[in-house]
Amino acid sequence: MNILMLGWELPPHNSGGLGVACYHLSKSLAIQGAKIDFIVPYTAEHPDIDFMKIHAVTAMTPDERNGLGVYDSSKAVTSRELPDIPGGSKNIRDLQRNYVSYIENFIIHNDVDVVHAHDWLTMEAGVRAKELTGVPLIVHVHATEFDRSGEFSGNPIVHEIEQTALLMADRIFAVSSITKSIIVHRYGIPADKVEVVYNGFDPASFDDTYNYDALTYRYLESLKEEGYTVVATITRFTVQKGLSHLMHAAAKVLDQYDKVVFLFAGDGEQRDELVHLAAHLGISDKVLFTGFVRGKKWRDAYSVADVFVMSSVSEPFGLTALEAAHHDNALVISKQSGVGEVLNSIFRFDYWDTDLLADQIIGLATSPAMLRAMKRNVQDEYANLSWNDIAEQCMTHYSLTSNKVAA
Repeated sequence: MNILMLGWELPPHNSGGLGVACYHLSKSLAIQGAKIDFIVPYTAEHPDIDFMKIHAVTAMTPDERNGLGVYDSSKAVTSRELPDIPGGSKNIRDLQRNYVSYIENFIIHNDVDVVHAHDWLTMEAGVRAKELTGVPLIVHVHATEFDRSGEFSGNPIVHEIEQTALLMADRIFAVSSITKSIIVHRYGIPADKVEVVYNGFDPASFDDTYNYDALTYRYLESLKEEGYTVVATITRFTVQKGLSHLMHAAAKVLDQYDKVVFLFAGDGEQRDELVHLAAHLGISDKVLFTGFVRGKKWRDAYSVADVFVMSSVSEPFGLTALEAAHHDNALVISKQSGVGEVLNSIFRFDYWDTDLLADQIIGLATSPAMLRAMKRNVQDEYANLSWNDIAEQCMTHYSLTSNKVAA
C-alpha cells in the first residue's frame, strides 16, 4: 500500500508530540509493509529515518518554520510574518499554499493508495489530493482549534479549515474519546465516521546509553537531599496547557507544605506571563524555568522530577505523560487530557480545580509509599501501549475505507 503522509514535523526537528507520533506511527506502518512518502514543509536531515522517503516542500529550515508559532493560541498565527526566506514562505498561509502546490505536482508523478493528513496544517493539501486522485482521505486529528485556544474561541480561519477537511474526509482518526467528542459535537461530524486511534509508546526508542547527569539540576538535587519533592511540567507555554492554573495550585501547595519545588520546562507565548505570575504569588524562589529543552536536557528534566503534572485545559492525548512515566514519575493529569483514558494508576483533576490539584501534589509529597506505588504501577500500564498494534488498526481502516470508496 502506497501512503501519502502529510505532516508538519519529524524528529529530531519536532517542537512537540505531533512529530513524535508521526514518526512512530510511520515506522510501525512500514513494518506492516506500507510504502510511505512523508511530506514536510522544511528542509533538514533526518538521520534516523530510513523506513520511508521524506520530501521537503521548501528550503525553509526547521527553526524558521518554528518561528511561525503554529501552535500558539493567538488569532494572528495565520498572518504572522517572517523575514523573506529564499524558496520559503513569509507566513503560515503562504507556506500552506506552497504545500498544496507541492502535493498537486507530487500526485502527478507518483502512485497513491491512501492520503493520510495530520492536523489543520496539512488538511487543505489532503483535501486537494483527494479531489485530484479520488483515493481515500484519512484526517488524523491530534488537536483541534478548540484545544489549542484553551478557554478562548480560537482562530476562525483554522476552524474553517478543520470543518471543511472533516466533512471531506473518508475516515477520521481521533487520538482520544475526548477528541472524538469535540469532532462530533463541535463540528457536527457523524460519530460513525470517527475512529479513536490512541497514541502508543516505544520504550526501545529511548537511547540506552543515556545517563542522567545530576549536575544539570545540581540545585534541585541538593533540595531533594533535604527532603524536597520536585514537581515538573514539560510542555509548550500556551493557554491550552493550563499553566496559570498549575502556578496557582503551586502557591496553594507551598502555603501548606514548603518542601516542594516546581520545574517549568519549555517555552512559548505565555513565558513572561508565567514568570510574572510566580513573582506576584510570591513563589519565585520555588519555581524554576528552564527554557526550551531538547535531547539530553529534555530527558534530564524528566529524570530529576518525582511528579509530573499535565494541567491542560484541553489535551487530545498527551505523549509527555508517557515519557514522564518512563522516567519514573508519578502522574497527575487533568480530566481534560486524553492520555487519562489509557492509564489508571494516576491522579486526575479538573484543570480549573486548583484546590484538588494542590491536595494531590501534597499527598504525593508527604507519602513516599504512595509516590513509589504510583510510579511502579503506571509503568506497568504505559508499557502495553504498542505502536505496532496501532499501525495494524490503521492498516485495517485503510483497507476498509478503500473498499468503501471503490464501491
